[in-house]
Amino acid sequence: MVQRVSTVAFEGIEARAVDVQVQVVPGLPNFLIVGLPDKAVSEARERVRAALVASGLALPARRIIVNLAPADLPKEGSHYDLPIALGLMAAIGAIPPDALTGFTVLGELGLDGSLAPVAGVLPAAIGANARDEGLICPEACGAEAAWASPDIQIIAATSLIQIANHFKGTQVLSRPQPKIHAREETLLDLRDIKGQESAKRALEIAAAGGHHLLMAGSPGSGKSMLAARLPSILPPLSPAELLEVSMIASVAGEIKDGALTSRRPFRAPHHSASMAALTGGGLRARPGEISLAHQGVLFLDELPEFDPRVLDSLRAPLENGEVAVSRANHRVTYPARFMLVAAMNPCRCGHAFEPGFSCKRGRIDRCTSDYQARISGPLMDRIDLRIEVPAVTAADLILPPPSEGSAEVAARVAAARDLQTMRYAAAGLPGTHTNASAPASVLETVAQPDAQGLTLLRDAAETMRLTARGYHRVLRVARTLADLDGAEKIGRLHLAEALSYRALAEDVRRAA
Repeated sequence: MVQRVSTVAFEGIEARAVDVQVQVVPGLPNFLIVGLPDKAVSEARERVRAALVASGLALPARRIIVNLAPADLPKEGSHYDLPIALGLMAAIGAIPPDALTGFTVLGELGLDGSLAPVAGVLPAAIGANARDEGLICPEACGAEAAWASPDIQIIAATSLIQIANHFKGTQVLSRPQPKIHAREETLLDLRDIKGQESAKRALEIAAAGGHHLLMAGSPGSGKSMLAARLPSILPPLSPAELLEVSMIASVAGEIKDGALTSRRPFRAPHHSASMAALTGGGLRARPGEISLAHQGVLFLDELPEFDPRVLDSLRAPLENGEVAVSRANHRVTYPARFMLVAAMNPCRCGHAFEPGFSCKRGRIDRCTSDYQARISGPLMDRIDLRIEVPAVTAADLILPPPSEGSAEVAARVAAARDLQTMRYAAAGLPGTHTNASAPASVLETVAQPDAQGLTLLRDAAETMRLTARGYHRVLRVARTLADLDGAEKIGRLHLAEALSYRALAEDVRRAA
């Protein structure tokens, strides 16, 4: 007789159903696991054997075969321990044979029979709920699984013995409740930054419309301080965004104690990060930094110090909001709709923007062009806002803190985003929430400037030689500026300010 247990295999953030088939037949004692398992799955034999012995059970002196179907799908990870162990327990009569019917099972076993948390419980629970199945998982992951649905049956245990007692009726395990991290008050506030009013304005525009931002300035001018305070003015995740972001974090093993958070992700990888670390990949094609920053911020400090090939790998995700990781045996797609915020010095020594500075490396324009040429033109063309962050003077530092902080800016950002959400929902795009992610075809309707603005845009496009992408990005920024002002129509002033950020970008590119 073959005992069947349902579990999952992960393809990106999707959980594909896997049928664990356990058979105990006469023959020489042996324990085989087939079905394209990786090293972690093959090692499950010893963990299962030790966990059963620690729970007061012993493997029969027979031939045990475990098949993971479909056999052509790669099986990776330690979450197959628990379904294999429970299938064996059902096969030898330790639990009722039909107890596991209608359940998806995943969990890692310790040698003492305890259950350790595993990655991917949230997408596994969502997949099980879609199949009208319950979920059996470690207790540490129960709160995470409870987010899938209020109706899904969840058995979250700390050991194999608890699960066996639950099915025998001697111990009842209560359903876990979803948890969320309390929104902790951050100590980072825009009020900490003195001066830099133009940079704060650009930060507010970027947050309101989801635009990409590049800050260029001398060392110590406050670029990293500004970027670190960007999360304090971003609105919290909506319920749909929270679930999507948490699924990525769950697959990556980033969820702690089973509690989700409504704060938008903020990822700041070091400039030595590889292409696989940034875009995703590795042996198991795990999500990279751009996917972990989905619906949040990816901050790249010292932008020219990144490998140019790594930076150019961001070009496609910046456009379509997803990244495809291809390997020899499989291909997965992860969401990657993030705000790119980058900081850089104007040259290697960092003082090219300072008046009267004489570079020891030769001509200043040659020094800056060599340094800035590490960033390709197509990547620069995808950045909506580029600003110069001047050095802060002593006169600025001795001033009292500004009266306006993150709370006031966050209120304006939230109001602008609410306008955008309602606008695109009315246009039949409920999944679009920011001007930066709106399709170009919709911009012709929602970002139509007035007559004076249209004349200015036409002249500027010819003078600045804007690409089609640059033209649309100017419209997106202008639409955000109008939303911040509560204006229905884009005016000449909105376009002039949007073009000023683009003009600086063109100047920097010509200097390179």
